[in-house]
Amino acid sequence: MAGSQERDSIDDNIVTMLATDARLSYAEIGRKVGLSPSAVAERVHQLESNRVILGYRAILDKKAFGFSVVAFIRLTCDNNHYRPFLKILPSLDAVQECHHITGGDAFLLKVALPSLDLLEALIERLLPYGMPTTSMVLSTPVYRQQEEWLLKHAGFPST
Repeated sequence: MAGSQERDSIDDNIVTMLATDARLSYAEIGRKVGLSPSAVAERVHQLESNRVILGYRAILDKKAFGFSVVAFIRLTCDNNHYRPFLKILPSLDAVQECHHITGGDAFLLKVALPSLDLLEALIERLLPYGMPTTSMVLSTPVYRQQEEWLLKHAGFPST
């Protein structure tokens, strides 16, 4: 797979295996796709260079680290407050995700905090930028790892 050539079925299998278990060795992947460990390593490095694979991570439980409060905050934000909000956004450590959305609200934020007191302080910090509406997460009956969902819906082989 030189330069920016298209992925082939072997690349797709490698991506699927690493998305399922990023700790697989090149030797184990090679046995499954019929390549040597060095050939797998070369393909993985090319997939990383082409930004098909962006990184590797362990998925951690927020509660195990004391972050028991997860909430979604919708923020209405008029034109005067839009850019100032975007400037302070990187300083809001509790924000896990921020999406610019359509509809009556301008932003949807997913936040994680260790206490309701800190959630209240965050909401107060947002007030100068718009009207926040907060929904606390009680439970998560469906959680899909983004990579597995993406591969499934992109037609990649299942493991």
